[in-house]
Amino acid sequence: MTSTTITPAASTDEQAVRRKRLSRPVAFAAIAAVFVTFTAASSAPSPLYVVYQELWGFSASTLTAVFAVYVVGLIAALLVLGALSDHIGRRPVLGAAIALEIVALVLFLAAGDVPVLLVARFLQGIATGAALTTLGAALVDLNPPHAPGRAGLLNSVVPPAGLAIGSLGTGALVQFAPGPTHLVYALLLVGMALAAVVVLLMPETSSRRPGGRSSLIPKLGVPARLRGAVLALVPIIVASWALGGLYLALGPSVAVGVFGLSNHLIGGLVVTLLCGTGAVTAFALRTWPTPRVLTIAGALLTVGTAVTLAGVLTESVVLGAVGTVLAGIGFGASALASFGTIALLAAPHERGELFAVALTIAYVAFSLPAVIAGFAATSVGLHTTAVVYSTVVVVLGVAALAAQRLRRT
Repeated sequence: MTSTTITPAASTDEQAVRRKRLSRPVAFAAIAAVFVTFTAASSAPSPLYVVYQELWGFSASTLTAVFAVYVVGLIAALLVLGALSDHIGRRPVLGAAIALEIVALVLFLAAGDVPVLLVARFLQGIATGAALTTLGAALVDLNPPHAPGRAGLLNSVVPPAGLAIGSLGTGALVQFAPGPTHLVYALLLVGMALAAVVVLLMPETSSRRPGGRSSLIPKLGVPARLRGAVLALVPIIVASWALGGLYLALGPSVAVGVFGLSNHLIGGLVVTLLCGTGAVTAFALRTWPTPRVLTIAGALLTVGTAVTLAGVLTESVVLGAVGTVLAGIGFGASALASFGTIALLAAPHERGELFAVALTIAYVAFSLPAVIAGFAATSVGLHTTAVVYSTVVVVLGVAALAAQRLRRT
């Protein structure tokens, strides 16, 4: 008797909740906006590193440690949590990631010394790693049937676009607004609160299936049928994200130490020139054949980095800016070809794990060389470090072009 009175009520409540859910087209757009918010938050501290150095008087090695702990948290999350949403659903993982990001942003607001900054950046890395793979997979799940490549395009465009928005926005706020180490985090907290509402109202796109606990065991798996396609993308992913790591970790410092540009807006613009150009390029080339896009990526990463290197050697701001824009075109073309290909290849139950594989490769390339460069900058100087790092990226770009040619033949 009791069950007959509770069941209809529960059923009615469940139906009411379902009616409040966002439609799939609205959810697709909202998840894209959440994706931008997370990537913008991840790059927001970059222009502030110079400010923190001035306030607290720490070395380039300490700055590198702050960058490194973020990447350690991010890669750990990719390895451990990358496939979790394939088993327990997208909404629970996104909800947890947003909650942890909010904790990190509160710590950024309260930070008065390096240890708190380190903890905040580490927690932000975990939150970002958990969110990126899940957001990418959710976009593919919600992809409109009439535009099968749209999710792949957004997975290519959003990361560089978000990085550009976060860096430029923070640079502008630091230069022109009050509270340079607080205002940006307060604004991001508002963004994360809105993201929580989106996740609360979005439809669940991944049904629960067994294996959630075992998926937490770190592993990188690529289905046998996809290994050839994924391996062919590795060289260009490594080349492009290694360059991105240099810009996000040391770009504003190079602008000050090598080119003598002390304006904080310009410090943010350094990252934006690379990432913003990359986002525009990914959108502009969205209909081009993948082999052609890969060739453009390898060629312009190589040429652009070489021109930037010439700018560093001659201390020419113009050459440095032109080279960064050219390299940014290569960066965007690489993101389009690699993540767009993965979005189209992966089956629904493979999406979270496959995006985790691709992002792990990207962020290892993004972080390890940049961390080494940061410690090197303390001992040999920013100028020498930038020259050596740029030379390595040029070599990687040539290797990516060679790998593509071998794959085609």
